[in-house]
Amino acid sequence: MVDVQPPPFRTVDDFLLGSARFSVPDVRNLDRWNNRIINNLLYYQSNYFASAVAFLLIVGYFQPLQLILGATVVIVLFSGFVWAAENKAVIRRFRRNHPSLSLAAILGSSYLLLSGLGGVAVFLFGIAFPILMIIIHASVRLRNLKNKLENKLESIGLKRTPMGLLLEALGQEQEAGS
Repeated sequence: MVDVQPPPFRTVDDFLLGSARFSVPDVRNLDRWNNRIINNLLYYQSNYFASAVAFLLIVGYFQPLQLILGATVVIVLFSGFVWAAENKAVIRRFRRNHPSLSLAAILGSSYLLLSGLGGVAVFLFGIAFPILMIIIHASVRLRNLKNKLENKLESIGLKRTPMGLLLEALGQEQEAGS
């Protein structure tokens, strides 16, 4: 963990405005779409983190205890999933072959558990909605040359970032930067 470096924030112009280029992904080519999402998650991770924190702060201001409960449930279920994937070959293969379903399973389990605890609204607006917005942006944002170069540095191991570690935990390390 010592060599983990947080990447710089990308400008609003690069992230959303003028120089940003957006396009609907080709849903027939899932490998290419997955590659675009992973590379955008790596490149814009500081911006995504700041956006998610902003949502969490807004929701946490109105419902702090339910947000803490929701975050705890998601963290515990995610940690349990990662532990199971590291110790069970079947789950490891599932995680590697179906990353979207893995994320959906974690979020769906969190939703079901929180529905019993009464924190569904906070889960939807404070946790699931920011994740959905991040995935949508990463899906439609086209990559530029700087994005590709930064992702190559990450993939060959010259740079380690928090999103790179999260993607490894979800079984996506072999595809990052390709």
